[in-house]
Amino acid sequence: MPTSESSAPLAWPTAASVANGFDAQHPPDPKLIDACVHCGFCLTTCPSYRVLGTEMDSPRGRIYLMDAINTGEAPLSATSAKHFDSCLGCLACTTACPSGVQYDQLIAAVRPQVERNHSRPLPERLVRSLIFSLFPYPTRLRAIAGPLYLYQKLGISKLVQKTGLLAKLSPSLAAMESLLPPITAESFQDDLPELIPAVGEKRYRVGMVLGCVQRVFFSDVNAATARVLSANGCEVVIPHAQGCCSALPAHQGQEAQAQTLARHMINCFEAAGVDFVVINAAGCGHTLKEYHHILQDDPEYRDRAQAFVDKVRDVQEFLAQVGLTTPLHPITEGTLPVVYQDACHLLHGQKISLQPRQLLKQIPGVTLREPIDAALCCGSAGVYNMLHPDVATELGQMKVKNLLNTGAALVASPNPGCSLQIQQHMADQDRTMPLFHPIELLDHSIRGVPLPLENHG
Repeated sequence: MPTSESSAPLAWPTAASVANGFDAQHPPDPKLIDACVHCGFCLTTCPSYRVLGTEMDSPRGRIYLMDAINTGEAPLSATSAKHFDSCLGCLACTTACPSGVQYDQLIAAVRPQVERNHSRPLPERLVRSLIFSLFPYPTRLRAIAGPLYLYQKLGISKLVQKTGLLAKLSPSLAAMESLLPPITAESFQDDLPELIPAVGEKRYRVGMVLGCVQRVFFSDVNAATARVLSANGCEVVIPHAQGCCSALPAHQGQEAQAQTLARHMINCFEAAGVDFVVINAAGCGHTLKEYHHILQDDPEYRDRAQAFVDKVRDVQEFLAQVGLTTPLHPITEGTLPVVYQDACHLLHGQKISLQPRQLLKQIPGVTLREPIDAALCCGSAGVYNMLHPDVATELGQMKVKNLLNTGAALVASPNPGCSLQIQQHMADQDRTMPLFHPIELLDHSIRGVPLPLENHG
């Protein structure tokens, strides 16, 4: 293993390393690798290291491995791919690193390299093909919503989970099945119009990103987001032609698919002529703000991507920036203790932590409780909990116990993947807490409608 005192020169991949390692298309930059002084501050913040306990499943270990592959000292083998795959991409290490190592850019460079230069086993390829041909496409998700509705209503889901047969056949498919939220009538349609006028004086014209999982399984969150923006002086534009933000394929190195989806998103919102592009899902927001990297080699879209990125705001970031202009009302009798769940791609990826808490504190009666290990990933990480269910399960259980131990009355979670993960593992506990998106709490407060705590879980 190299050490921090190593004087071996860093170089771009040699002919030998390209044959069995990274190719010449944006391999991890040796300058970024060299910024790591191997201090180990990242280790305790890394969820995969916390669970697996192996050096090569930590940011520092993966950086060693990137360096070795870059210089031809190690191949891009099944073993090295496994260590890269074990990374949740939560970016907690970037927050903890005293040297400012851009691990986010390093792992983002490695993911496509693995996909291009490493052949996965057939079962793994089939599962990944299913995920990336389904989840980034809302129309396809809706197409299977009908059969899934019957699957749940007829009790087949409970039977499958009870027998454990699916878990024996494919742990990834079993994880997918267990994460499935209840299918409702709202899952089958988009009810939001393309243009929602501002209430009172128009302050901004904002475009709203609907998301994929959010659009199909959490449509109430999108409806609440539109109402809150409108109530605070925003004319809301919702291009119905929009698709996936590209987060799921981008986070897993599906480069071509991510680029295609990003171009389409830019086209949709350029045509809308908006002041800001607002998103209510943390993982999507982080990716939208990375379009200038995703499309860095596209001469037609490179500058357009940067212009798009400059307009992107998480909805909580946006509301904290422009300020609320409408009165807020209590949403329960007495005080309401809330635990806010920091989504990794909001906290570490976008550096947004204070704004959601500031907004929640403005709701009369709301008090905030802080969990221990608040910055530790819940294990969702896009599709990680489907591809690596064992690690994800351990992290999910840790997260839920820490949330419950705050004694709060509900969880405020700003990302659909986190919400599904938390709800799944909350159901396994002796007691549970309802879960809402923070924007839903604001929406109830603006409308003066009490929370349906007894019916929400």
